[in-house]
Amino acid sequence: MSKSIINIGWLYHNLMNTYGDRGNIIALLYRLKKRGLKSKLIKISVNDSYQLLKNLDFVFMGGAQDKQQEIVNKDLFKKKGEVLKELIYQGIPGLYVCGAYQFLGNYYKAADGTVIDGLKIFDIYTENPGFNYPRLIGDIIIKPYFLSNKIVVGFENHGGRTYLGKDLQSFAQVIKGFGNNGQDKTEGVIFKNSIGTYLHGPILPKNPELTDWFIKKILEKKYKKKIKLKKIDNKYELLAKKQILKKCLFFKII
Repeated sequence: MSKSIINIGWLYHNLMNTYGDRGNIIALLYRLKKRGLKSKLIKISVNDSYQLLKNLDFVFMGGAQDKQQEIVNKDLFKKKGEVLKELIYQGIPGLYVCGAYQFLGNYYKAADGTVIDGLKIFDIYTENPGFNYPRLIGDIIIKPYFLSNKIVVGFENHGGRTYLGKDLQSFAQVIKGFGNNGQDKTEGVIFKNSIGTYLHGPILPKNPELTDWFIKKILEKKYKKKIKLKKIDNKYELLAKKQILKKCLFFKII
């Protein structure tokens, strides 16, 4: 395998980083390094050129509060959103959490009725039913459709309810928690090699199988061949996962 550098893009690192979302970048870089793979972290924010996105091998964007999301939304509707759409459709792997997940949909309807257009990459829409409805908060346990017999854990905190188009595959089935809308037992979406999700926590450090799925997709896309990853020790990652499962009375699942 070529030793060329893997370019990891972190979009709006200084604005979209609630609930420890930066831990996803830390976990990804760590597991790449443990396998002897060289990587470069490229931080891209409002004042940076859209050209920085063009050679990325992976894209990450986290969640934020309303004020920060307004700033990011305006910036995405310049040139960065077009390039991001191209990357996703090309199959460049990416993880988009909470607010970032909502940005990629058709629209977001705020609690006051304001409608904010999305990038229309994922066929989803999100509506906040208003201040008389509770936020969807707490530990969440899900079962992804593409990780055989694996459980993913995280933490969710969102007021918006997201609904998927009929031809879009959800990321996972909810075992415990609320997921996209608290009703249909779906969580997130998977489209091409990108995942949108409400799982903060962050999601990757406690779920090494998911991190490795992304790494495999990164390498297969970059080198255009099937990749078998070298196994590494997951002791501490799985211990963290077990603590969440134990807390939620699902300790025996793994």
